[in-house]
Amino acid sequence: MDKSMIGDLDSLPEADKLKMAAMIDQLQIRDSLRMYNSLVERCFTDCVDTFKRKTLDKQEETCVRRCAEKFLKHSMRVGMRFAELNQGAPTPD
Repeated sequence: MDKSMIGDLDSLPEADKLKMAAMIDQLQIRDSLRMYNSLVERCFTDCVDTFKRKTLDKQEETCVRRCAEKFLKHSMRVGMRFAELNQGAPTPD
């Protein structure tokens, strides 16, 4: 977000600022849920082979753990890279 947009938000009435904050919170929650659902679907599809037991066997459990760790590390790296790119991006002011 560039500085002119932040200035525009500061000039909003308090009620509108609260609405914007609520919308941003909702978007963040939605994105978090999407990421979590994507993680669960991907790791379940890749790791769970049968439904013979109520619990995961050792191999499935190890697979799920590795899958989740890899997914989260990748997501963190992508977020860091976007932040790096955003910091280096020229601003129009």
